[in-house]
Amino acid sequence: MAKIGFIGMGNMGYAMLKGALGVFNKDDLVFTDVNSDRMKSVSETTGVKYVETNAELANTAKFIVLAIKPQFYAQVIKNIENIVKKDNVIISIAPGISVNSLKDALGFDARIVRAMPNTPALLGEGMTGICYDQTALSFEEKDVIGKLFSSFGKYKLVDERLMSAVTCVSGSSPAYVYMFIEALADGAVKHGMPRDAAYEMAAQTVVGAAKMVLETKDHPGKLKDQVCSPGGTTIAGVAALEEHGFRNSIIKAVDACYDVAEGFGRK
Repeated sequence: MAKIGFIGMGNMGYAMLKGALGVFNKDDLVFTDVNSDRMKSVSETTGVKYVETNAELANTAKFIVLAIKPQFYAQVIKNIENIVKKDNVIISIAPGISVNSLKDALGFDARIVRAMPNTPALLGEGMTGICYDQTALSFEEKDVIGKLFSSFGKYKLVDERLMSAVTCVSGSSPAYVYMFIEALADGAVKHGMPRDAAYEMAAQTVVGAAKMVLETKDHPGKLKDQVCSPGGTTIAGVAALEEHGFRNSIIKAVDACYDVAEGFGRK
């Protein structure tokens, strides 16, 4: 029996599978996808075997990762509901879908892990929020969960009530960071810098600034103040950002993201 099975080989499913290969034997992994060409391609690239149906995967793997979009959950649950047993651990990465709603859909007190990874997992730099009932899993099962989610980045245990906030702050936010990098580069191009150089400098600056926050543990406001000399160029830029509602725009984006994530759970 395979240890971990992945239903879905989109960006996140593939990123998780790719990370898992770094800590698990390929024979411990299995996957499936609706696209047969995609399955063949992933199998050829990774050496991991695939199965043809969701039901076959559920019958094969102990840990079942639902790496699919929320709108496909009902169909996939229908495929596996009569196969999944108490011994299985279901790992859901869909925003807004609660542990209790998954238990109701499966029809029994299933063991559920909710997770929200993000696309930098493709490079081993993901950030995942996870939640599960600590009393429901054995030490060995928790170890597998920890190894899986640390195989493609970092993870943090959170209360389930915070999972929609996790979606906002890490799951969806890479898109906002890419927009910032693009806009910053556009500004440099406006003033004569070649575009490839502008993208490289903007992106590396984001990497470096993020490491400053993570490694110094200083408040972001303190680090910002250290760059802002009195009457200098940086404080002029900060003032312009404030004038045009930079921080408020980010908060509003988080609010919009949160509302949609919560809405998935109500549908």
